[in-house]
Amino acid sequence: MNGFLPVVKERLYRWLQPAPESLRLQVDIDPASGFCFGVVYAVEMAEEILRSEGKLYCLGDIVHNDAEVERLADMGLIIIDHAQMAKLRDEKVLIRAHGEPPQTYRLAIENNLQLIDASCPVILKLQQRIRHSYENGENVYIYGKKDHAEVVGLKGQTNNTARVFLDTKELETEGLPENLTLYSQTTKNKRRFREVAQELEKKGTKVKAHDTICRQVSHRDQELGSFVTYFDKVVFVAGKKSSNGKMLFNVCKKKNPNTYFVSSKEELRKEWFRTGDKVGICGATSTPQWLMQEIKENLKQW
Repeated sequence: MNGFLPVVKERLYRWLQPAPESLRLQVDIDPASGFCFGVVYAVEMAEEILRSEGKLYCLGDIVHNDAEVERLADMGLIIIDHAQMAKLRDEKVLIRAHGEPPQTYRLAIENNLQLIDASCPVILKLQQRIRHSYENGENVYIYGKKDHAEVVGLKGQTNNTARVFLDTKELETEGLPENLTLYSQTTKNKRRFREVAQELEKKGTKVKAHDTICRQVSHRDQELGSFVTYFDKVVFVAGKKSSNGKMLFNVCKKKNPNTYFVSSKEELRKEWFRTGDKVGICGATSTPQWLMQEIKENLKQW
């Protein structure tokens, strides 16, 4: 009996305490944010096979979002790298939206691997154009990130002879050719691509520039720049490995300084918000809709 009374007093004390005041946040998700059509295609293709077979290999992360990769891993998706693929025999392997260089396809034939090719149609077309330029003897330059999966596939179309760069200053240590053909990684900024072409022209090189930037991606920065201005606070959701995510987050942060980057609901902090705040949720082309919805539901509970 002596131990019973303190328990009753503690529960009565808790019951009499005022409930924490709700923040009453007004939360909206940007309807234009989320997977681009290339990623949607790759994920849907993977899900279809996983539902019927329960296992599928994928060459590299299917999308640069850990939460989505984990969800598909629970369904049976196995992420491998090129070295691991070289040891596989008689298996199915998914090629993600980023595309792959020719040597990946040659390896698949040698190892009797069935490739499930989910390469984005925009990237496949770009690969063909770069290969055509290379076969015509043109000096191919690619504006993009050297180790990005898409760029690795693009460079592979030139037998790895294309020059890849992010800043024209990188090219100052070597002589530029009299003529060059310029392409771009599909997720780069359109305005910056035009500036790069102009900078190369000023260096005395004749540039044949091909604007190969995906319009669905390139317009996101303008759309987000407008979206975030309507809110007191913005939660930007993306994977930490996403180059597109980092770029778009900076766009949001510039337009609305009260923008916070999270990869999961666990990273949300109550101290970011005030009662009655209007909160906008947006994300990268690699951010799944279900994850943004999960963030919204969590915020609405506060």
